[in-house]
Amino acid sequence: MSRTVLAIDIGSTKICAVTAEIADDNSISITGAGTTKAQGLKKGSITNIELAARSIKIAVEDAKRVSGSTITSAIVSISGAYTKSLNSNGIVNIQSKEISFEEIKRVMHTSLYNANIPNEYEVLHALPFNFKVDDQDYIEDPLGMNASRLEVETHIITTQKSNLNNLKKAVKGAGVDVENIVLNSYASAIATLNEDERELGAAVIDMGGNTSNIAIYSGNSIRYNEYLGVGSNHVTSDLSMALHTPLNVADKVKLTYGSLLTPSNDLIELPVIGDEDTTHEVSLEVVHNVIFARVEETLMILAQFIEKSGLKDQIGAGVVLTGGFSKMEGIRDLAIATFGSMPVRLAKPREMNGLFDTLREPEYSSAIGLIMYAAVPYTPYEIDVNKRVRHTNEKPTQSTHVDLSDTSENLTAPLAQKTEEQESKMINLEAAQAKKSDEAGSLSKFWNWATQLF
Repeated sequence: MSRTVLAIDIGSTKICAVTAEIADDNSISITGAGTTKAQGLKKGSITNIELAARSIKIAVEDAKRVSGSTITSAIVSISGAYTKSLNSNGIVNIQSKEISFEEIKRVMHTSLYNANIPNEYEVLHALPFNFKVDDQDYIEDPLGMNASRLEVETHIITTQKSNLNNLKKAVKGAGVDVENIVLNSYASAIATLNEDERELGAAVIDMGGNTSNIAIYSGNSIRYNEYLGVGSNHVTSDLSMALHTPLNVADKVKLTYGSLLTPSNDLIELPVIGDEDTTHEVSLEVVHNVIFARVEETLMILAQFIEKSGLKDQIGAGVVLTGGFSKMEGIRDLAIATFGSMPVRLAKPREMNGLFDTLREPEYSSAIGLIMYAAVPYTPYEIDVNKRVRHTNEKPTQSTHVDLSDTSENLTAPLAQKTEEQESKMINLEAAQAKKSDEAGSLSKFWNWATQLF
């Protein structure tokens, strides 16, 4: 039986809602889409909950109107603006000498427990990138293998709790429950990378209106992610200042004449900022130089991120550029010159049934990636924001709506009622820790009673 999924991509300049039908074989068919200008956001993060909720509601209602759907829960993207990442590891002994799914869950949660995560941060994704069975490294999937010890190295992506709660409030204000939350650069990687690129390793750079997000994918997992608060709107601002013309005119100049290829010496007439009745002539060479300087600087910073990651030698497939900013003419040639000998590819979302022409553009990579994430896990194992362990062979379960504003109580409530079969797929970190704490408390009480008695 097919299920309906709603994805909401909250970008730095636009909000896009997409509905899709996912069949039993996990094939996707897009049924509706709605896009609106982002309000109440700055660089992809919520700055005004009421305005953001209004924008989200418009996009969602448009998508539901096109599809005829009445779905009330969504998978939502989150900006990399306030994220922090760290690596952790965990080790467990295998009593039965055969690795079951329970042992894999246990070792993943051990790596999460061992991680030094600040109190004000919440886990978005815990992605294992290296399973080690006894002394054998880089096991693709340890399930069913014979071993006495299982180790894992995990890349953990966290975000500020306040950022997460503000996002949830804005989506809730639009009349939609949050089913899951996914880092936008992770979603973009899902939508754009092919099998070879995932195998060889690639750096996915989503260049948007006000932000650029990079995620380095290697070893079946994201290994590094970083955020840069620069996008195509900064080119508009630069043009406005350099040409002394209003922002809306500068934006038209960018869209009409914006190119990184050889400039022309033609002149264009532009109104003067503050006195739009007066015009002045500007050479297109000046326009080219302003755009070139900003784009080159942006790409150089992104190249430094790749160097800083320490994973440059693991990016065999090179750099994949996506997002609206990547549509600028000549950006691939400049990227090849900036990133050195690394191959560069411009990417659009992967093809699927019912994909509207507008959704085929690179600025919709993150939205399509959310739908694909909802259909099937794209890493063999993962702990998501709901503290559930997802894996490639799991069957879709009923949507679980989690209120992250009070994780201590609400995370345990919906999961406590699950059947044994579902519990074998998902484990709850808070519940396990609470149980451990209760057992320790009972032992402590018994010890106090015994010492008083004797």
